[in-house]
Amino acid sequence: MTIPPKSRLIAALALLALAAAGWYAWQRHVANGNDGAFLSSNGRIEATEIDVATKLAGRVDNILVDEGAFVKAGQVLAAMQVQTLEAQLREARAQRHQAVNAVASAQAQTAMRRSDKAALAAQVRRAEADLDAARRRLARSETLAKAGATALQTLDDDRAHAFGAEAALAAARAQAASADAAITAAQAQVVSAQSQVEAVEATLERIQAEIDDSQLKAPRDGRVQFRVVQPGEVLGAGGKVLNMVDLSDVFMTFFLPTEAAGRVRIGTEVRIVLDALPQYVVPAQATFVADVAQFTPKTVETASERQKLMFRIKAQIPPELLKKYIRDVKTGLPGVAYVRVSPDAEWPANLQNLVP
Repeated sequence: MTIPPKSRLIAALALLALAAAGWYAWQRHVANGNDGAFLSSNGRIEATEIDVATKLAGRVDNILVDEGAFVKAGQVLAAMQVQTLEAQLREARAQRHQAVNAVASAQAQTAMRRSDKAALAAQVRRAEADLDAARRRLARSETLAKAGATALQTLDDDRAHAFGAEAALAAARAQAASADAAITAAQAQVVSAQSQVEAVEATLERIQAEIDDSQLKAPRDGRVQFRVVQPGEVLGAGGKVLNMVDLSDVFMTFFLPTEAAGRVRIGTEVRIVLDALPQYVVPAQATFVADVAQFTPKTVETASERQKLMFRIKAQIPPELLKKYIRDVKTGLPGVAYVRVSPDAEWPANLQNLVP
């Protein structure tokens, strides 16, 4: 998505204003004579935003939550129309039924071909027995013919019978080999039919997954900020339906100048005082320190000007505390973040009244 130049300008001006406010707060902090154990700066409470979008193109059927509603992870927030997908699902189920029947038919053909092979194997054994008997008879006839004890016609008949038995055996063996080929072909048909069943089942799983994805669920606990569309509108793939904030990931972003930011480390203890609840102090922890300044006053800076470079700091509020007060969390609230850069320093009395 392309961000319009005007929007980029507004965002840049807002960032510049926030950084300038942080620099001003730091200057006031220095002017108050702090011993350097604590740093402070202005900031606002923020939370991770999540766009709940449709995976597939389609028409919005219903939106089940209102703006400002608190939702749980896995809760259905909106639904897309799935009539087309349900029709595809029924079609795929019918195809699966056909494929299963095709497997049964191919298996029956395989069994039939094996039965045929068994019958042909019996014929081969009978032909082998006939050939053996014919050869024995021929051998006796040849012996008797040499002794003049039998007619030559009998010898010719036995010889012809032996040749016929050899031909019958060859034919029986050829038919048995053909039966082997038929069994192999039938087994291939079984494998092909089973593959078709697996393909249709994969299609069923895909369509069912798409139907499930048409139920738009909350990925985390949070609060719905606003609706992007209304029921009946048609969206493309990836179209946004709702925007929500993850209230388990709440933090304050503030800015410190170069000298101050250089003293802040990941894990540094931070305490936040909100303008709306000045009587309470919210514990936090620095989880991000920018390694690049947000703005520079000039291309060439003097030593004093370098002190005006502002670095972004992110202070994370503990998730267990957020879970306890999840319905009281409101993003956008301004306040002041106090950073303790000297671990041995005692927090001032006005920063010790932590949220219970």
